[in-house]
Formats: sequence, structure tokens, C-alpha cells
Amino acid sequence: MTSVHFIGIGGSGLSAIARLLLESGYTVTGSDRSASPFTEELKRLGASIQIGHAAENVGRADWVVRSSAIPDENPEVQAALAGNIPVYKRADFLGKLMESKVGIAIAGTHGKTTTTAMMAWTLLQLGQDPSFIVGGVMSNTNTNAHAGKGEAFVIEADEYDRMFLGLKPKYAVITNIEHDHPDCYPTPADFRAAFAQFASLVPADGALIGCGEDMGAHELMAELRQQGQRVVRYRIAQNQRTEIGEWVLAQNVMVNQRGGFTFNIITRLNNAPNAVSGISLQVPGLHNVRNAMAVLAVVGLMGLDMRQAAQALGEFKGTGRRFEVQGELNGVIVIDDYAHHPTEIRATLDAARARYPSRRIWAVWQPHTYSRTQTLFNEFAGSFQEADCVLVSEVYAAREEKQEFSAEQVVQSMKHANARFVPSLEEIVHTLRQELRPNDVLLVLSAGDADQVSKDILTHLHERMA
Repeated sequence: MTSVHFIGIGGSGLSAIARLLLESGYTVTGSDRSASPFTEELKRLGASIQIGHAAENVGRADWVVRSSAIPDENPEVQAALAGNIPVYKRADFLGKLMESKVGIAIAGTHGKTTTTAMMAWTLLQLGQDPSFIVGGVMSNTNTNAHAGKGEAFVIEADEYDRMFLGLKPKYAVITNIEHDHPDCYPTPADFRAAFAQFASLVPADGALIGCGEDMGAHELMAELRQQGQRVVRYRIAQNQRTEIGEWVLAQNVMVNQRGGFTFNIITRLNNAPNAVSGISLQVPGLHNVRNAMAVLAVVGLMGLDMRQAAQALGEFKGTGRRFEVQGELNGVIVIDDYAHHPTEIRATLDAARARYPSRRIWAVWQPHTYSRTQTLFNEFAGSFQEADCVLVSEVYAAREEKQEFSAEQVVQSMKHANARFVPSLEEIVHTLRQELRPNDVLLVLSAGDADQVSKDILTHLHERMA
């Protein structure tokens, strides 16, 4: 039995790998600076986890895996190196796990967590028993990872720290390519180059699947197709233009009574046409129509039943902190979302407007990292038009040092009639307690700790009802 020690085990990335190894019979130990729901669940499954970092935590591990946020000088990294224990970053370790599997890697600036979860859920429902690693908890299964006995290995291909370049995909999905993580990729060209390198990992017997509506993905696929790589495009059909090569098109897209969209698809995959009608999603937003098409493209390429896959997609309930409805009390709906990029914010607010057309929508936004907020300053300032009321907190620094820059500058640039800078989460909760009314929808947009706002408001609404 092999023992693996994880440094930073409480995050979504490493906790998923740890869970998969536990299910596979490995001994798992780990450490993190604070406890999390992930650490508690892993303890329940049999992992030994320490809070705080110390050299002795490494113990007799055969391998050590560290988070991208863990520096070289970490005492556990140093102890492992001194003891000649191999130390892997996430990318290198995941590549080893995928070697004997049919890898399905989902990449993109936005949408990769939901699309990965959709893919894993669909293959589970098709009886394929895939292994999977998702960057969020799947609502249908209440898990973020599984060690399956089937051939498929579905994984969220995270571009941060170039993690996805260590993967071994047969099928690679690119949902979109839009500059992000300026702390890792200073320019849009740097970002695009990493995605081109990721696409080059696809072998000759595999395929790259990408969104034809996204300019970044479209341009990359065009280049690769000219080079002879197999590519499949998917898009919502707004016109009857001639499609080249292999494709998936969505038609007759309409809002349904489940809060999502119903649509039909026509495809040309493996040199054969196909069509599936009446696909009905319960997850909101046109972006999820596109995510579902990516899944159906992979299903078709694998030769699996697309109609059964469409039925499974209709049963998909989403993932944690991706338009996750936390509750409804006193007529107020409270929703958490991980949106932390301007495009994601716009898509989430569009989805909320489509689902709740007659309600007043509140957006609470906690900017994530100074580098992203400053690099995409103008885009953030124009992202909140679908919200009726906007509250913006101070920047969540995450991995960065505190800076003089303030999110108040973004609010001052917003052309929005009701956008306010409210620095602390406590002040935001106080404001909401005073101003939320029945029939309001509260969206908390955060990749940091602002999900606490949702919890506090639900507690307040419950007390007010009592």
C-alpha cells in the first residue's frame, strides 16, 4: 500500500485527488493551515490530517503532493526533499494517474467546473463508472472525485500555474479562452500560448472540442485544423451558415419552466449526422446550453448513446457555488456563485434575469486578487447592468500581498444607478438586512470568503420569520 502526503489538502484541487486515492486503497495524510469541509470529509473517509505545517507531518510518505500555493521553503516540502521523498505538483501527479485511462480534460477560462461535473455525471448515468476530479462538489452525488472502474478519467483542466500542461487527455474541451490570472500570465498572448500548448497534448487518435462562439477558442481551432488536428466545434445556431468538419449545433433554444433552457441539437460526428430533440436543462443560463453541447460532443465521439446522455443532462443539478440556491426565506432567494471574472459575472446575472425576470436582483461582488481586478478594471466596471442593486466589497487578496489599490475605484467607474462600495462583509450584511425585501434575489459573487454573507442573511431571514 502506497502512502501519499498532501500539503494544502483542504483546497478543492488536492482534496479531490486525495479522495480518489482513498477510494483506490492508498494511505492518505495531509496538512493545511485551517480546517475546511473538505478536510472534515476526508477525515471521515480515513485520511489523517494535521492543521498547521510542520516537518514531522510528512512521516513515512512514499510521495508528497503540494498545492500551487505552497512555496519551496515550506517545512514539509523541505523535510520531504531531505528525506529523498519525491515531491510532485498537482499537474505531474495527475498525469501519472491518467496514463492508463481515456483522459477527458475540460479547460477554459470559464465553465470548466460545471462542464467537468456534467461530463462525469453523464458518464455515470451511462453506466461507464468513470474516475473524475471536479473543482467543486457535484450536487447530484455530493462528491468532487471518484475512483471508477471504467476506462474514462474526467478531469477539470486548471490553467493556473500551467497545471493542465501535465495532463494526458485523449479528448480535450476548451470552453473559451479569455485572459485571466495576470499574476501567472502577464499578457493575453501568454495566456493563449498556454492553451495552444494544452491543445497540443491531444494525440492523433483523440480530438479537441471547442466553443465556436468564443473568439479565442475559434481562432485556436482554426489554426489546429489547418495543421491536421481533429477538432469539433459546438455553438448555438443563430444562422444557417455552412459548417465545416465535425460539429454540434443547438437549435430552437427556449427558456423552460425548470429555470433553464430547452433545445434541440444536430450533429456531425464520426462522419455521421445525428439529432436529439427536447433536451431540457434545469441549470440556468445559455452558457450551460453550451456546456451541455461540449458534453454531448464527447459522448458522440466515444460512440455512446446521445439520447441517454441528453436525459442525464436534464437531471444534472449543478455544482457547489455555481448558481447554487442556498435557500428562500421571507420571499428572498439567496444564491452563491463563484463568478470572479467579468464574463462570468455577466453570464451569471443574465442567467438570473432569465430565471427571475420580474424580481429585483441584488449583486454582492467580492473582487478576487488585486492583479485581476486592476488588469480587467474596465471590464468589471461594465459587468453589472443586469443587476438592480450592486454592493462591492474590498478586494480579497487571496495569494497576493495587500496593496493600496481599492475596489472603490471600480465602483466609481461604474455607469450604474445603484452601485455602492461597502468595504467589509459585515457592513454588507448590515446593508442587506436593512434593504432586502420580499421578492428580491440576492446573488453573492465570490471566489473568496463572501459566501459567509449568504449564510448570515439566511440566518437573519430565518430569525425575522420566527
